[in-house]
Amino acid sequence: MSSISYFKQAPLPFIGQKRMFLKYFERILNENIPDDGEGWTIVDAFGGSGLLSHVAKRLKPKARVIYNDFDSYAERLKHIDDINRLRGLIAPLLATTQKQKRVDGRVKQQIIDVINGFDGYINEHILCSWLCFSGQQVKDLDALFKEDFWNCIRQSDYPSADGYLDGLEVVNESFHKLLPQFKDDPKALLVLDPPYLCTHQASYKQATYFDLIDFLRLVDLTRPPYIFFSSTKSEFIRFIEYMVAEKKDNWQAFENCERIVVKTSVSYSGKYEDNLVFKFN
Repeated sequence: MSSISYFKQAPLPFIGQKRMFLKYFERILNENIPDDGEGWTIVDAFGGSGLLSHVAKRLKPKARVIYNDFDSYAERLKHIDDINRLRGLIAPLLATTQKQKRVDGRVKQQIIDVINGFDGYINEHILCSWLCFSGQQVKDLDALFKEDFWNCIRQSDYPSADGYLDGLEVVNESFHKLLPQFKDDPKALLVLDPPYLCTHQASYKQATYFDLIDFLRLVDLTRPPYIFFSSTKSEFIRFIEYMVAEKKDNWQAFENCERIVVKTSVSYSGKYEDNLVFKFN
């Protein structure tokens, strides 16, 4: 384990930020990319919260690390002061509601009034993490206001994100335009953490931007070295097993790949397995 200091979780809430996989991600990088990563490019094609890009740059400081910020998370980080200020206005309204309990209608309306009257930056996904049942997602404020509210608010301000994106190349491109730029580079590691197929994707910028066609396109573009995240909530593992067994197009990319499984949950009853599949040779 590296002694380098870095963020162990994303500075602001983001569903699917992969913090439970960090120790495995670190190990894979250290075992397969020598020294400080000079000469390597690490392409975080579905950057999400940027946590994997952040860790990769801290572990391999001379590698080129590309953070594809398709969900505009970097923009959220610019507004932590406003986010903390809004949290400070909502938290007192929840003081009479027990943690993880439903908020009554009167308090819910007070919170909505505060949100509508707020004069700074507002992000529906962060509000959802404070006011909705664990793991729930919404696409906008109108959808949020239709949900029951729960007291899930953070009890303290978010810390500064200073340095979190330092050294990263932040881009905003579709994966099918980004990945082909590195198709012939054996020292370009593809880090692939797409929205899970067959799951609700409202936390992402475009709720339909990763569908079946995109999944198949991504599989076609995948080649070693890669680290690919998926879940038993999707059909990815079964699909690549089928590809290899039937020798479908690009099956060689997944033959003899390695797999790490982490059991996780978004709620007491919502348990599932997250998967990390990787191959370097």
